[in-house]
Amino acid sequence: MISKEAIKRGYNRGNYTIGAHTRPAWATEITSSNGARGMQVDPVAISEATFDRLRVIADEVLTSESDVITWTRDWWAGSMIAETQGAPATSKGVIVRVSTVEQIQDVMRLASESAIPVTVSAGRSNVTGAALPLRGGIVLDVCELNKLLDFDPQSQIVEVEAGMFGDIFEQTIQKEYGMTMGHWPSSFGISTVGGWVACRGAGQLSTRYGKIEDMVFGMDVVLADGRLITVGGYARSAIGPDLQQMFIGSEGTLGVIVRVRLKLHRLPDYGRAIAWGFSSFASGLEACREILQHGANPAALRLYDNLESGVQFGLPETNVLLIADEGEPDIVDAVLAISERICQQSGEELDGESIFERWLDTRYLTGKSAEGFKKSPGLVADTLEMVGRWRDLSAVYDDVVAAINAVPGTLAGSAHQSHAYVDGACLYFSLRGDVPVEQRAAWYRAAWDAANAVLIKHKTSLSHHHGVGLLRSPYMQASLGESLSVLADIKKALDPQNILNPGKLGLSAQLYAHQAGQS
Repeated sequence: MISKEAIKRGYNRGNYTIGAHTRPAWATEITSSNGARGMQVDPVAISEATFDRLRVIADEVLTSESDVITWTRDWWAGSMIAETQGAPATSKGVIVRVSTVEQIQDVMRLASESAIPVTVSAGRSNVTGAALPLRGGIVLDVCELNKLLDFDPQSQIVEVEAGMFGDIFEQTIQKEYGMTMGHWPSSFGISTVGGWVACRGAGQLSTRYGKIEDMVFGMDVVLADGRLITVGGYARSAIGPDLQQMFIGSEGTLGVIVRVRLKLHRLPDYGRAIAWGFSSFASGLEACREILQHGANPAALRLYDNLESGVQFGLPETNVLLIADEGEPDIVDAVLAISERICQQSGEELDGESIFERWLDTRYLTGKSAEGFKKSPGLVADTLEMVGRWRDLSAVYDDVVAAINAVPGTLAGSAHQSHAYVDGACLYFSLRGDVPVEQRAAWYRAAWDAANAVLIKHKTSLSHHHGVGLLRSPYMQASLGESLSVLADIKKALDPQNILNPGKLGLSAQLYAHQAGQS
């Protein structure tokens, strides 16, 4: 029922580009860097001879600075700050558009031969700079790799190419097969299947259906040298470490994800929702913990602090907990009965029907982190999602909000709990500042530094589902310690020249070969 409603109501009320990249609202008409470096570091020079070889391989090759700016623009606040100050994030490189796996293999063979960096690109809805070509080189656009290839109705497994956009994918499986994947990220209409996997994403119904790493049955990946490998393909196995999980969340640094086999669910007709209010965010978190640890897993279990309860539902005097589920009636009713019994102990029942309708109506609108705040040239709004143990979450909430609010220029920090598990949950923070335009970048990094210092102190994960990209790279060493060197060793084994999306995940941007682009 909730999954059906998402398709019925549409993404962002239809205000987006179907089947292609959607420009963020802040995008300018800038066509040149005017000599500004942006975020790139020593972008490689590609020879005309290499351009000619790429034109033979690809469907289209775009080389102008204007095209590179347009075809690499993402939805990251950092990119917004750079471009609206006249220095687009990335302006050097070549856009290589492909539509087959074989083309991708040929591009990677050429890139490997000449040590040219390759950054895979598709929907570009990411908010961390993960798909920005830091070293220039080839931007491999896979949006035309977008076919649904196969459906196994007995096993409920679908095979799809990585460039298919999420709205088209979900609409197809609902209409053709009566199925849903249950993966509903806030960007589902402007993101692709491959992007979900590459960034280890999550959807709004993850407490029922899981994150993307729980949904992938198997996939095909092109390596840095052009080899095509298959990983996964089993319900469970004991044949060594799980190589599939190594590629999920690798953000294009270990290989190019080209085909994915995904687990589906029968499309539910039945759903219900209830809502409760709590006197504090901490007491609401405690109710969420009790619900999960009593064996209930409602599709949506979302707790909003006072600020967000006011902005979202007009209830600033309470902390709203929305509990919604879909599926077989017996299961849904049992889950909500358990949830209601727990909430009665410390909460106040609210008008669940109106709160649920408000959530359904607004949950896929873009730009929600700035909602409730006056737009101005100096306004910066962003979100930060992390995951930690139940034991620590109340203190993490208090400390992160306090740290954000202590940064000069901050308007307000706030949060909601968005994804819950037996052992912990995700807190999804919003940070908003309004400063002189030329001070936006400094405020933005100061706010992120302050928040991440808290996360590192509490030993939480830096991210639950947005990933690392460029934004979180400065914090990876402090967060992972020696484990980051293990990741670097894996990267070096699979990509010895470091040509796949260099400079992401907190890893080096250095290329380890002769000068790129010479042929």
